[in-house]
Amino acid sequence: MDRFISIARGEERAQLVLKNANIINVFTNEIIQGDVAIEEGYIVAIGDYEGIKEIDLEGKYLAPGFIDGHVHIESSKVTPGQFARAIVPRGVTTIIADPHEIANVKGLEGILYMLEESRGLPLDVHIMLPSCVPATPFENAGAVLDAKELEKIIDKEGILGLGEMMDYVGVINRDEKVLEKIKMARDKGRIIDGHGPMIKGKELNAFVAAGVKTEHECSTVEEMAERLRLGMYIHIREGSAARNLRELIKLVNKDNLRRVLFCTDDKEPSDLLTEGSIDYNIRLAIREGIDPVDAVKIASLNAAEAYGLKDKGAIAPLYRADLVVIDNLEDFNILKVFKDGRLVAEDYKPLFEIPLSQNSSMKNTVNIKEVKEEDLEIIIEGEEVNVIKLIPDSLITEKVVRKAGVDIEVEDGKFIGGKDILKAAVVERHRATGNIGLGLVEGFGLKDGAIASTIAHDSHNIIVIGDNNRDMIVAIEELVKIGGGIALASRGEIIGSLPLEIAGLMSERELSEVQQNLDQILELAYDVLKVNKDIEPFMTLSFIALPVIPKLKLTDMGLFDVEEFKFLQINRRKTIA
Repeated sequence: MDRFISIARGEERAQLVLKNANIINVFTNEIIQGDVAIEEGYIVAIGDYEGIKEIDLEGKYLAPGFIDGHVHIESSKVTPGQFARAIVPRGVTTIIADPHEIANVKGLEGILYMLEESRGLPLDVHIMLPSCVPATPFENAGAVLDAKELEKIIDKEGILGLGEMMDYVGVINRDEKVLEKIKMARDKGRIIDGHGPMIKGKELNAFVAAGVKTEHECSTVEEMAERLRLGMYIHIREGSAARNLRELIKLVNKDNLRRVLFCTDDKEPSDLLTEGSIDYNIRLAIREGIDPVDAVKIASLNAAEAYGLKDKGAIAPLYRADLVVIDNLEDFNILKVFKDGRLVAEDYKPLFEIPLSQNSSMKNTVNIKEVKEEDLEIIIEGEEVNVIKLIPDSLITEKVVRKAGVDIEVEDGKFIGGKDILKAAVVERHRATGNIGLGLVEGFGLKDGAIASTIAHDSHNIIVIGDNNRDMIVAIEELVKIGGGIALASRGEIIGSLPLEIAGLMSERELSEVQQNLDQILELAYDVLKVNKDIEPFMTLSFIALPVIPKLKLTDMGLFDVEEFKFLQINRRKTIA
């Protein structure tokens, strides 16, 4: 402290001084010309200072490091270290991560893996404990995390609170197990993230009254306004599948912007490489008319205060020296990034390496009972058949009825094809139970082959779609061989794959290499397998298995009607309570 005071008084030189900066002050909405003195990773003073080392910024803008308020690292398909190499050069120095993808595969062990892999990076990774593992009782995941399990690790360094509460129905209806998790987090004084799309009125009040503090699922300004009035923080999300910024930013003004944060939630490798991370949210907000200083404030101070990160989010004494050098406030190009006063990225290139993980327990997670062709046969009884219909550019599916003999081909009582209708299966892959859910999907467009993936939200069992049993089996077997990922088969052979050896979700390779691999198999999906070009095949396939998004989905336990909250038989006149 004595040295900090001496430096601030100008009596001693700081370790580092960033000279001649246009400093973005998020407290007063000013641009201040001056120097920033840095010592031991902290900002000590702003004004006219000398340093042992000096970097002349020549009038470039200096912003506090950006914070992603809600992100799933696993969606990038790379490990935390590789993820850091991709986003730190974009100015992101802190993230609030919810590892519920890997937790659905490996439970507490998966969460601890993410924590350990994040240590020593020039990126502060704060973990929100997954609140819904599994997401619903209508599927089998690799783990079940109740309040007692979560309490075992909530006090570990790096764990911030309770992650997105997707089971808002359980909250509102006072489900005992759900409320135990919330009580555990509240008793520890931890923040609780929300996930309550479309709820309103008294039900929304009940959700907030339970202790939920944030929301990233708003898609309309009406939803956003109602939540702001109830004191919630709103994450404006701009990810790959969900892009809400252009709509929600219309509501942001000087009166409410202090309750607004930015997040990416889920972002594919291609979008991270071409658009960026939170820097893209900022640029887009500026283009939509938001004052650049306000956009920076949303990306830094607001998130820091919402999550209680008291030494982040601003350029002022005793704040961490997480700093971003920007060329101008229109193009918002990132020139340099400092983490704790150390230059860690320049010209969109990382200046740090990451150690190769030695943790082998996250590998070889595809554990299935042998699947035979007869296990994939679908028996058609009667004329009317329930079918999942895909909607381009949407995670929502339609529940439609198609007629056997008209839309659907049947031979010896078995499904053999149809008008753009394919067979899909979800195979339990965590404990080799042999569970297989079967269904029919319309609108995917695949011919002469199959695609299988271990990315199947949220339980991440194997999901496979194809027009013949043989290729479906070949694709499934390839996933076992490579330890998870995505596999494409045609005419009895594997034509392409993307290995994701970490829990079947992530690769240890660099993001650009993973993206190159993805591009290759995407081209095969469109050009060889003739997948409908109006859909993104791998993301679409992964969400067919998520039974919390309407209307009809498929889990390892069967065909599930999300709106009716019950299982259905493929044959329409049969239902399962």
